[in-house]
Amino acid sequence: MPSVFTVNGYRFFFFSNEGEPLEPCHIHVRKHGALAKYWLTDRISLAENIGFSAKELKEIEHFIHDNALKIKEAWNEFFCQ
Repeated sequence: MPSVFTVNGYRFFFFSNEGEPLEPCHIHVRKHGALAKYWLTDRISLAENIGFSAKELKEIEHFIHDNALKIKEAWNEFFCQ
């Protein structure tokens, strides 16, 4: 599970096997047993949420927005080379 970054206890990562064919760019987020998945396509959108509150999701989305380029670069470096 390649980690991209960690902030405020949230770990932002993707799985090394993201489907065949490869799914579009996205990021998983985990903290204290809660897990979410966000798509990073034309816009950032929540794909699934298990255990995060609405307040936490808003905070997570802010971190993703601020680091979208870093996430996309890590995705492309890992999966597209």
